[in-house]
Amino acid sequence: MKITVVGASGLIGTGVVEDLRAQGHEVVSSSRSTGVDVLTGAGLADALAGADVLVDVTNSPRLDGASAMAFFSRAAPNLVGAARAAGVGHYVALSIVGVDGLPDSGYMRAKVVQERAIRESGIPYTIVRATQFTEFTDAITDSLVADGVARVPDARIQPIPAAQVSAAVAEAAVGQPLNGVRNVGGPHKISFEQMARDSLTRRGDQATTVVVDPEARYYGAALATNSLVTPD
Repeated sequence: MKITVVGASGLIGTGVVEDLRAQGHEVVSSSRSTGVDVLTGAGLADALAGADVLVDVTNSPRLDGASAMAFFSRAAPNLVGAARAAGVGHYVALSIVGVDGLPDSGYMRAKVVQERAIRESGIPYTIVRATQFTEFTDAITDSLVADGVARVPDARIQPIPAAQVSAAVAEAAVGQPLNGVRNVGGPHKISFEQMARDSLTRRGDQATTVVVDPEARYYGAALATNSLVTPD
């Protein structure tokens, strides 16, 4: 099977390419470094020529809402158009668990725009929604710290190792299109409080206090208890 991975130089894309090649598939690794620009469409036709599957693991270089919306509003239509023109039979994209339930977040709104473009493309598709990566829990904790206090939401989080996300995306790429969503998450649903305490302890930070604050936000978004975890 010939599979084109766009966004192949990133954390997840690198793993997807490795997993698919290890399975014996013909993989075209595409990113800006290989001359593929999803914002202009440059290089997409060549990258997708003869591809059975497109794996889209692209991401906005900047994660603020305005930048993400500008990125996905341009990139998604370009990718969909190129995939349709190339006769791609399966569009696989990586998204986020709970993405359509967090309208306060500009980044999440941008991902919803991306998902909509894929769903409405007419191309058979699978959207893999993952929980937050284990590798990012320290950064999440730090984003909640001010004046020596980590004010964490009264909610749960379900960290998943990036390698498992890559494996799930690769699995979707070689499977049949779902024309829907597959949710994947880490093995444990834990509180933000536990995540923060574990992060600080692991780094030897004994000075920062952790406080559960119902008003605390996750990158600008108000959370319900299960906003960021997979459905039971």
